[in-house]
Amino acid sequence: MFAIVRTGGKQYRVAAGDIIAVEKLAGEAGDSVTFDDVLLAGDGDKIADTKGLKVTGEIVAQEKGEKVIIFKKRRRHNYRRKNGHRQQHTVISITAVGDSKAPKKEAKKAAPKKDAEKPAEAKKTEDKPATEKKAAPAKKAPAKKAAAKSEDKPAAAKKAPAKKPAAKKPAAKKKD
Repeated sequence: MFAIVRTGGKQYRVAAGDIIAVEKLAGEAGDSVTFDDVLLAGDGDKIADTKGLKVTGEIVAQEKGEKVIIFKKRRRHNYRRKNGHRQQHTVISITAVGDSKAPKKEAKKAAPKKDAEKPAEAKKTEDKPATEKKAAPAKKAPAKKAAAKSEDKPAAAKKAPAKKPAAKKPAAKKKD
């Protein structure tokens, strides 16, 4: 299910599980936010009733947007003003649109650590054995290859690059 909500003078199309950046809202990361101003709601091609429909979300972060440069200039008056601005945004993760809720992400289970039993010195020696070292990749030498090719062919067989004929200027017309 999706909905179109209005906040901060703008409209956003949201669905459960979406992450959006809206104009700054009061609250800290982890706080819950409810949007009551739902303009349209639907499921696929069907439009649902928006009366009493609420969209809930969770604040992920309070951030600043991209920098906007303001530059003013008046010609021939030695007037230049440069200024910058970064708009405050609130990043929100939509948790539910009406009755439909976002699927929850499962936390990954940590595998039991076997390294905890071994002393720190043994870990270092096991991770990087002294006998195994990676060989540096061989570098190609294109200059040597070119020299080898030139040695294979006799000097008479080499062709000099063909010269282009010089551009001719049109002859000037004589006046009688």
